[in-house]
Amino acid sequence: MKILLAILISALPLSAGPLTPLAQELAKKWPKNRTVTIVFHGHSVPAGYQNAGEVRPFESYPHLFAVALNKAYPNAVVNTIVTAIGGEDSPAGAARFEKDVLTHKPDLIFIDYALNDRRDPLPKVKRAWESMIASAEKHHIPLILITPTGDTHSDLANLADPLTQRANLIRELAAEHHLPLADVSAAWVAKLKSGTPPADLHSQPNHPNLAGNQLAADTIFACFTDATAP
Repeated sequence: MKILLAILISALPLSAGPLTPLAQELAKKWPKNRTVTIVFHGHSVPAGYQNAGEVRPFESYPHLFAVALNKAYPNAVVNTIVTAIGGEDSPAGAARFEKDVLTHKPDLIFIDYALNDRRDPLPKVKRAWESMIASAEKHHIPLILITPTGDTHSDLANLADPLTQRANLIRELAAEHHLPLADVSAAWVAKLKSGTPPADLHSQPNHPNLAGNQLAADTIFACFTDATAP
């Protein structure tokens, strides 16, 4: 019931979207436009890792999101920066947040750490995410939180699964802080329930392939579109 409620909340369009000013900036044409900077912060998935350590950045969801953004705003100049590090968890990501993320003076930040956060206790994970949220809020930088892509060793439909628990924590943080939520986990579960074999979305157990990254990018872009609604 908790997951269903969170999914329903995340699916609702946001009135007076928090990213409406950013959409207005993206819609400007030369010479009135400026470079818009978007940062993806997280672990190996946004960094573009796939099978056996091979990195394919142009098949990663940050790049696929940038492609969709360019189609929606063809006159925008967008600098998409990935500050993700393979193997990193949110406590480590929070420790370098100001130095590695805020230094770029981003217009928008995405955060994705849940896959690696399974090795940390939930209270520690919550503190790390809240630290990054507070830091972004202090600098008036909008955030979008991302629930994890799937792992063939996990069951995102099982409330007791550690990955599901961390996805739920991210949902709770988004609701508590009134932040847009890109519920990739919910989209992943729906895709599997529709009959898609897990192997069709994965390059290895904990890394999505191009199709999995596209599913994540589509979900993230849909969240972005809702959050930019006037």
